Amino acid sequence: MTDNIIRLDYQQYRTVRRLVHECCNYQDGNCLLLDDGEECVCPQSISYSLICRWFRAAVLPLDESLCAALLHRRERKKCVLCGGWYIPKSNRAKYCPECAKEEERRKTCERVRRHRAAM
Repeated sequence: MTDNIIRLDYQQYRTVRRLVHECCNYQDGNCLLLDDGEECVCPQSISYSLICRWFRAAVLPLDESLCAALLHRRERKKCVLCGGWYIPKSNRAKYCPECAKEEERRKTCERVRRHRAAM
């Protein structure tokens, strides 16, 4: 498996910096996995590249939109309503999971309103 280094833009970098605190190997700005007797700064907190395999596997999936934007480039789609990236469950999906709930609610209300007006 080849690990391509993914470059982050500024907004993605800020999101990754917030997420790095959720990593179980992050302690006081240092990475416990890289600690071999002396402290080593966590690479995700200082780099504009997504290079830590543990972060990719365990922490990045906590933010679905960022994960879709960075890792699943071929499979991702853009939501029609909010413009965010998501990984579709089917080939017909148009909305991210959050917007899909809102759109379903809106269409149900519209359908019920039309049905009541016809009576």
